Amino acid sequence: MSETKTGKKGKTGETETTEATAGAQLQPRRRGLTRRQKRAASRGLQYVVFVAAVAALAVTADWGGLRNQFAQSDLAGQMFPDIITLALKNTVLYTVSGFVFGLVLGMVVALMRLSSVGPYRWAAGIYIEVFRGLPALLIFIFVAVAVPLAFPGTEIPGGTYGKVALGLGLVSAAYMAETIRAGIQAVPKGQMEAARSLGFSHARAMVSIIMPQAFRIVIPPMTNQLVLLFKDSSLVLFLGVTLEERELAKFGRDLASQTANSTPILVAGLCYLLVTVPLGFVVRRLEAKAGEATR
Repeated sequence: MSETKTGKKGKTGETETTEATAGAQLQPRRRGLTRRQKRAASRGLQYVVFVAAVAALAVTADWGGLRNQFAQSDLAGQMFPDIITLALKNTVLYTVSGFVFGLVLGMVVALMRLSSVGPYRWAAGIYIEVFRGLPALLIFIFVAVAVPLAFPGTEIPGGTYGKVALGLGLVSAAYMAETIRAGIQAVPKGQMEAARSLGFSHARAMVSIIMPQAFRIVIPPMTNQLVLLFKDSSLVLFLGVTLEERELAKFGRDLASQTANSTPILVAGLCYLLVTVPLGFVVRRLEAKAGEATR
């Protein structure tokens, strides 16, 4: 009797299990999107929005008016070769002179910032905070107006080129000083200790051992600073330059005012890109090499 009941119970249990399994298989399996599918859907939505925005811009823009105002080929041709031999040349000269002056002054300020003498550190800190906080335009006005008033009867050597070098140099030196300081502090302290153990003085070790290594570290940000100076050289127009001293922005603006057309401004902008785009590529390459060297 017991075996029969047990057998019946076993069969009943197996039947219930089979029915439960069959019922579970009949029910639809609910499953959400995976992370990869969600990322793909989000990426696809962004592409759709981007294409829609570009299409809307292409449909609504007045291309005829833009062409007449910014793409007059005959007017653009009249700008050559003066825009290259005069305006671009002056822009490069202003940039290089400001960069050299800023680099020399920035090195001095960086060393003062790292000095063990308190007044040197305080003076360097004040200089960095002031010239990083003020707009470059105010610095140019200061150079053009305040310096002649402060030192009557004296003129800045080099005329306009000297004023631009001073203005750009004062601005860039504050940024370069912090960059150089960070580069010096990035050099392992053991380098200085090894140099001193070999009989080097602190100054000689700094010049011969520390500074070369620091400059290899700060070359990418320095190149980026050169790009910024190239664009900031357009502020020279506030100094009151002559026709022969005009840079790209002033050259394009004057011709645009004469012709009542914006094509010269567009051509001047393309000339800026002719220099800044290759420099930006150089910055990225240098940063990539610096990253590989640190691995």
